[in-house]
Amino acid sequence: MENTDIEFKSKQEIKALQEELLHKDLIYLKEHSKYYQRIFSENNIDINSIVHLEDLEKLPFTEKKDLQLYNDDFCCCKKEKIIDYITTSGTLGDPVTFGCTEKDLQRLAYNEKKSFMCAGLRPGNILQLMTTIDKRFMAGLAYFLGIRELGASIIRVGNGIPELQWDTIKKFKPDSIMCVPSFILKLIEYAQEHNIDYRNSSVKRIIGIGEGLRDQDFNLNLLGRRIKEKWDVDLFATYSSTEMATTFSECEYGCGGHVHPELIIVEIIGEDNKPVEDGKSGEIVVTTLGVEGMPLLRFRTGDIASKIVEQCRCGRNSYRLTPLIGRKNNMVKLKGTTLYPPAINDVLDNTDYIANYVVIVQNTYAGTDDVIVKVGLKYQPAFDVVKELKDRFRSRIRVAPKIEVLPKDEITKLNFPAKSRKPVKFIDNREKI
Repeated sequence: MENTDIEFKSKQEIKALQEELLHKDLIYLKEHSKYYQRIFSENNIDINSIVHLEDLEKLPFTEKKDLQLYNDDFCCCKKEKIIDYITTSGTLGDPVTFGCTEKDLQRLAYNEKKSFMCAGLRPGNILQLMTTIDKRFMAGLAYFLGIRELGASIIRVGNGIPELQWDTIKKFKPDSIMCVPSFILKLIEYAQEHNIDYRNSSVKRIIGIGEGLRDQDFNLNLLGRRIKEKWDVDLFATYSSTEMATTFSECEYGCGGHVHPELIIVEIIGEDNKPVEDGKSGEIVVTTLGVEGMPLLRFRTGDIASKIVEQCRCGRNSYRLTPLIGRKNNMVKLKGTTLYPPAINDVLDNTDYIANYVVIVQNTYAGTDDVIVKVGLKYQPAFDVVKELKDRFRSRIRVAPKIEVLPKDEITKLNFPAKSRKPVKFIDNREKI
């Protein structure tokens, strides 16, 4: 039986569909978006000249600051059509509000259904959701809607509280869990301390959100390896954001996040703001397709990755994104070495005596970056922790940041500020120029 999913069609068919959907969206934006009406007028843009994906270069970028300054002007429908209000996490500044219509929620459900299927879920599977579904958070709602659309079962436990998570696992026997990957290590630690036979539990699959599990060669990174060594389950990483209302999920081969081409167009741009060659790293720029409430054209995500266009072993011809290298705005220049926070996280995640940590970057008087790593300890080793950690950093990333050892509770307060929906591991205190 022929697979009708566009991801399995030829690259030519995928491109043709995206161009058709792009044209419809451009007409929609011209008719309904105050912001893009203004952009089209100020830049003398004839939307009929945007025929092929390559023509997107004729359009200016949309940036986070545009959403913050002109939030209401991006809304393309009357307020009475908005049935769910969502805000971004505010990682890079003031949160932005997104209004979702009924059509948008159906699109979210479809998106997550496809992503869960990519990760191997089918009707009959049971997913334990270890992330919030409240606090105006799009992701938790999207996961819930997607599992319903798929016809599988979901247990909405929320984040944290290992005791409750294990009680739920023992009671309902889910085969899959979805959470921030580093929380898995806390689950394992709790299980070990309380004699829970976690290796023989019902859980066979973990879908990670918010943190990477693989490196640029698609091998498990340090965090992924630590989880896999302790708990032999199938690991899947995902990439998504509120602005693009779309998820890129790994398939069973773990070779990048698959795009759903009927939902989003992805460009990878270099420092010159021009598209880079396929396989080269650059900033992810997205154009949403089929969004009714607040569609976006050429939105700069600030995330750095590469596009893989070769057919995946799963048979999909849609392109994939590599694991994120980091965020463009979070790049650090430490003692002449360019780094992204995940490289620092990998060292800390692979250190068994580290309970928790936060990385803080600030300006120096010389105008360079000063990196301070504050750590909490599981126990007090018999050696000099600061010296040992600096040696670890030098062996892995060639340079060592400043190290401060603090009580675990103090680090926890930094990791989980009052209004945060995600654990904070990176704080950028540099003055923005």
